[in-house]
Amino acid sequence: MSRRSAPPLISAEEESSLRRARRYAVPRWRVERATERRLAGDWRGACAAAGVEVAFDPAEVAAAHGAAVAASLTSDLRHLVPDLVHWHLPRVLGGRSTIATDRTVVLAGYGDGSGPPLAPYLYLLTPAMVDGPQRLVLRFGPVPGEAAPGVLGRSTEDWRADRWLWDARHTDGIREAVGAVGRVPFLHDDGTPLAPRELAASDDAAGRAERVTLLHQEGEVSAAFAAAGVDWDPELPASRRSWRGLDPEEAVHRMAIDIPRLEPAVRRATATIGGEHFLIGLTWRAHLLLDLTDDGAGGRLRVRVVESKDPAALGTRLPEAAWRRLPDLDLLRSGAMPPRWLHPLVARALFPALRGPFGPPGPTAPRPVRVRCRGEWHEVVFRDGALRSPHTEEERQRESAMRAFGGAVAGCFAVEHSCTSGTGRLPRELRAQRRELFLRAQHGDTPGVLELLAAGVDLRLKDARKRGLLHVLPLLDHERLLPRLLAAGLDLEARDHLERTPLGVAVAEGGSAALVRALLDAGARIDVTDVTELSLSQVARRYRREDLAFLGERVDAEHPGIGSAWYDRWLENAERDEEQ
Repeated sequence: MSRRSAPPLISAEEESSLRRARRYAVPRWRVERATERRLAGDWRGACAAAGVEVAFDPAEVAAAHGAAVAASLTSDLRHLVPDLVHWHLPRVLGGRSTIATDRTVVLAGYGDGSGPPLAPYLYLLTPAMVDGPQRLVLRFGPVPGEAAPGVLGRSTEDWRADRWLWDARHTDGIREAVGAVGRVPFLHDDGTPLAPRELAASDDAAGRAERVTLLHQEGEVSAAFAAAGVDWDPELPASRRSWRGLDPEEAVHRMAIDIPRLEPAVRRATATIGGEHFLIGLTWRAHLLLDLTDDGAGGRLRVRVVESKDPAALGTRLPEAAWRRLPDLDLLRSGAMPPRWLHPLVARALFPALRGPFGPPGPTAPRPVRVRCRGEWHEVVFRDGALRSPHTEEERQRESAMRAFGGAVAGCFAVEHSCTSGTGRLPRELRAQRRELFLRAQHGDTPGVLELLAAGVDLRLKDARKRGLLHVLPLLDHERLLPRLLAAGLDLEARDHLERTPLGVAVAEGGSAALVRALLDAGARIDVTDVTELSLSQVARRYRREDLAFLGERVDAEHPGIGSAWYDRWLENAERDEEQ
């Protein structure tokens, strides 16, 4: 392959997604509260502060699994860092910053072969919806999808060999995991990027890692594997129609794979969880198969391309955190994130000489924005709960009348209307201010949202999907926010881009039963349908909201026949098929 000039480390879209994840997904207050509870010995309080629901009773473990398992579990729970788990979880990316959906993340296993056929694990479940609440569920027991002992499903991230991702006793292990025997590759001791002339100049572990990574970045995949001492076979198996258009070297080049980390990751996984063959997904059916040429320390890592409809038959899936370049280092190296944004435990492990405080920054107070209005430049700014502009009340009434009669509205008044309607265009800086509010809402940052409102942001602000703060209540602490929104007179029947009211969004997108009851108590209507003509009762059944049976019963009793007739017929057939 001809040598090409080095492309950007990561795409602009991926960099934006990762940067937003680091800034908004684990706000500093959440880290501080979870840390305070963890250090006080209150692991349940730490989980609650970090947005992790505990779905098991440790007191029942001894009776079910014995005293030794119970003692080991108790020790692990005391050292569990739930905010660090949030920090390291894989993200959807592609312009989003939310957690990858429907993943099972195994933290620890407790089987010794003498208990039940399927050993118990401590594991987490990630959210089911890309834009839904970012809360996690912590469970104990057999892992869903475990077909046989130790054979975990393809949606499982097995972190047992990488305790630095979640265990306070092992967080220093991140240095070894990223190949930082001495210094961290590509970075100074203060976390700032090395200049190009400083790269790959040394022959230490960091210098070798830099040379391998630069080769991969430039598209020299075979050379990168060779420089890392890895046997790479880019040949595809026997010709099949399914391979058409697949170039293994180009596919690996596009991945954020950390080639220098692969062999240590495989050796850790072999020592911790057993197995000899490990997989990294390329496509739905194509995978990279990683194994050692022999079991001894002198064996080389071998990487090949394989195909299978049943990957578990070929090997164990290597978790993304073990083979992917650490997002923190990508962002630091590209200059997209300052070191002070790092999670405190990550910062102290990677850059021990660096002094804090660490953690993502809090909300940014609204700044004035210049708007072209009637041939002049005016400043608009969020203040006292509204977007203020230098216009009199008389001018405002005239513009409102003009809009009511279908006249064109421009300048400051058009911007005000866009802010509260979610339609039209906004200046870039106002879009950024709106984005911050709704990103903090997306990641459950209720204190951050309240801080922005206190700083003057309009409670009536809507995003590009025509959703206001009432619509995003399933993501937030509604007990703190709903009374304020109701007192401000926000419309409980406002419709978003899917013609859903705030109550409809709560039903469809994971809002709690308590939130649904609170909206009903506030007077939200139940005789509504969305853009697909589904009633609230039908939506609740569609998303299997057994906890909202009371709402479905009320809708069906008070408004019989409301909603889509075809959906009722389809649902009846589906339920009949399930019974059979």
